[in-house]
Amino acid sequence: MRGFFYGWYLKCQSNTQTLAVIPAIHGTEQKRTCSIQIITDDKAWTADFPADAFHLAGKNISIGKNQFGEKGIRLAIHTPELCVKGKLNFGDLSPLRYDIMGPFSFVPFLECRHSVWSMQHSVCGSVQINKQEYSFRNAYGYWEGDRGKSFPKEYIWTQCSFPCGSLMLSVADIPLAGFHFKGIIGIVLWRGREYRLATYLGAKAVRIRNGMIRVVQGNLKLEARILENAGKPLKAPANGDMVRTIHESAACRAFYRFRKEGRILFAFETEKASFEYEYPF
Repeated sequence: MRGFFYGWYLKCQSNTQTLAVIPAIHGTEQKRTCSIQIITDDKAWTADFPADAFHLAGKNISIGKNQFGEKGIRLAIHTPELCVKGKLNFGDLSPLRYDIMGPFSFVPFLECRHSVWSMQHSVCGSVQINKQEYSFRNAYGYWEGDRGKSFPKEYIWTQCSFPCGSLMLSVADIPLAGFHFKGIIGIVLWRGREYRLATYLGAKAVRIRNGMIRVVQGNLKLEARILENAGKPLKAPANGDMVRTIHESAACRAFYRFRKEGRILFAFETEKASFEYEYPF
């Protein structure tokens, strides 16, 4: 068995609190394990489980007594460092019109493949983490996933939900058949319309510098800038082994601007951006 991983990223965002949960299974030729990572505004934890605790059935994952799927999340984690319990219910999901990978979904040997299951849905419920209450009422939800063997060596990923919309952008160094290129996938959901930016549609990263990324595709231009570098350490796969450390801010200060034909559709600063900036600043 070669190295592999499969995981989901489920984020819940209210006006005052953020919670992201990452259930995953991963393995190498020597071992196979699964885990649940929990990220809040200011902390991150990892709970490890044996591989046989993981079950996948359609769009539903369970790891022990923890359940994840289209209807929501149920958490029941008890370790010496982490006690989590609670339930979050999801409203109707907002899936994409077609696979975010486009034609790259048919390309073999990619080290990582991305999926977006819902750009925005409502979240209601509460979760208690080490006796601290996280309560969500008509909050925003977002759901994506990754599978493959390794995260890209260098990449930027950001996601944010906001009134009238939601966005996700990823720019990464992609190795393929001995070559490297910058792969771009991004979705802007704005007032009910889906705008897609992607390498296979001609998108180019015209600037990656000092915590900022600017992507241009025809008459579309999306800019994202992280304004504080306060990422919390997370585990990430390297050939299926969760030995790499990356840093994510589940809720940090950032700036976004989106233009079409030179006209600004939105521009705002927020303290609720999720960001992973794995490029040199």
